[in-house]
Amino acid sequence: MTHADKQQFRDAMACVSSAVSVVTTAGPAGRAGFTASAVCSVTDAPPTLLVCLNRSASVWPVFSQHQSLCVNTLAAGQEPLSNLFGGKTAMDDRFAVGRWQTGATGCPRLEEALVSFDCRISQVVSVGTHDILFCEVVAIARQAEPQGLVWFDRRYHALLRPAC
Repeated sequence: MTHADKQQFRDAMACVSSAVSVVTTAGPAGRAGFTASAVCSVTDAPPTLLVCLNRSASVWPVFSQHQSLCVNTLAAGQEPLSNLFGGKTAMDDRFAVGRWQTGATGCPRLEEALVSFDCRISQVVSVGTHDILFCEVVAIARQAEPQGLVWFDRRYHALLRPAC
């Protein structure tokens, strides 16, 4: 079977908008976090998300040793935090920005996130270059006034609630 061209696939995926999240973990291997747009719901019974993580990512060794994570979906205006966690910045410097709490699973939860999903990793499936982490949600924290942040056409866009 043949596959679509890699660049053609990337260009096509630029046409698909996605929420921007900072995914965090903490445990015996330390604390780590990365920016992700490959996060989506799987089912509501039990509430489950999937998170895709490249096995060549610098954070992969830490995440591979932990059984929990927190998906912190970013709000409009949090582009700098996304860039910080998406770059080569030292881990302590990443967590020095924003207000962090410890979630139900012990993972860092961003207080200012649009919504945070505190999860236990229930299954890991490897596909190509990535691990797909199936994550059962054990706790949720969300903002009362949602204003989202999405990645579309290779840049950020704010989703603001219209004024009444």
